[in-house]
Amino acid sequence: MTIMLVVTVLAAVFSASLAATGFDAIGPISTSHFECMKSHGHSFFIGRVFRSNGAVDSEGIANIKNAHSAGLAHVDGYIFPCLSSSCPSAAKQASETVTALKNANAKVGMLWLDIETYQWPSDHAKNRAFIEEMGKELTSLGQSWGVYSNYNNWQAIVGLDYTGMKSKQLWWATYNNEPVSCFRLL
Repeated sequence: MTIMLVVTVLAAVFSASLAATGFDAIGPISTSHFECMKSHGHSFFIGRVFRSNGAVDSEGIANIKNAHSAGLAHVDGYIFPCLSSSCPSAAKQASETVTALKNANAKVGMLWLDIETYQWPSDHAKNRAFIEEMGKELTSLGQSWGVYSNYNNWQAIVGLDYTGMKSKQLWWATYNNEPVSCFRLL
């Protein structure tokens, strides 16, 4: 009985220590807003650092710095790739992002490739090659990276048979409609 109680308590403590609450966002967020989020239990933030229009997101980079200033424990960024013919190559988008972060002294633990059904062509092979090129560049720059997607987006963009990213971390968003009451963007 005592052993069972100890195991149960240890399991509860261990699982609670792995849980974290955080959010991703676009638009300017002040340090005081991040401090509010932290006071309500949020410990991580993921800011957009590259936009689907082919430009670095300077507001997102400022948010990353503000999140650090507020003391959030984990801060990452995400790249929303630009896919039009006028956009830089996948590798160039990755290198511009990493350079902008370094130039701003904005540190991220991980960069996430946001693979959602916005402007992706229907050619799975080309889409796979684009994602692989971006990832290869991030790896060559020493940047940790993972993939943000979901079942439907992955199926439409690269196909469910594609396993080329199986070694990468996956960010799976949960939308639970429980906003923190003090967080507002004006």
